[in-house]
Amino acid sequence: MDPAVRNLLPAMPLHAITEVYGEEGLRARFATEAARLSDDRLAAALDLAGHLHRDDRRVREPYVNHLLRVATRLLCHYRVDDADVIVAGLLHDTVEDHPHELAGVPGDTPLPEAREAAFAVLTTRFGARVSELVRAVTNPIHDPETSKHEQYRSHVAQSLAANPWARVIKASDFTDNGVGIIHTTGTKVTKAAAKYRLVLPILRELIARDDTPLTPEVKHHIAAQFDLAERRFHAILD
Repeated sequence: MDPAVRNLLPAMPLHAITEVYGEEGLRARFATEAARLSDDRLAAALDLAGHLHRDDRRVREPYVNHLLRVATRLLCHYRVDDADVIVAGLLHDTVEDHPHELAGVPGDTPLPEAREAAFAVLTTRFGARVSELVRAVTNPIHDPETSKHEQYRSHVAQSLAANPWARVIKASDFTDNGVGIIHTTGTKVTKAAAKYRLVLPILRELIARDDTPLTPEVKHHIAAQFDLAERRFHAILD
């Protein structure tokens, strides 16, 4: 990438980098932010996530862009210097979306078994703490007797209450989905807005807790992003 462009990237919002420079720009911004951690697992996690999500798309973009924004937001806006958290941010959707491939088991393996095998792979490759962080933000297998939205809300409330660092990852994920909802098109927009609006009050309360390991300034930044997401949900649904 041109050095002048690379120097410009830190001054650009993440979705603006996405629109103008795409995956290449996001990868360059992430590399710049991640360099201060000097942890080889970051590159390995990005390689694994890119491989597992290689055929996944988010409307107009490759899915890996979402993962890059989540991890970069943790580094640059949330001021996280904990490599385990950044690695988990990159890998946060791998078990939920690609458990069989991650685990290296046949496609007909029952989903609960495939997921546990996938978590074991993450433990082996990246450490037990990374695996547990990914587990905390992985949505449970859907219970057909419960609505997906209500199950999602219950999972966020219960799982993140016990894991402060997982809250931080979820806040970045939610911000990318919620504030970034204006980049989504089609019928998915209203479904996503309804899902995310339901869980927003829970996330607000969790991030504001004293044991959430972020500075007051970062918590204020996240709250402002949540406000913006809420206004967008209101515009879409009401």
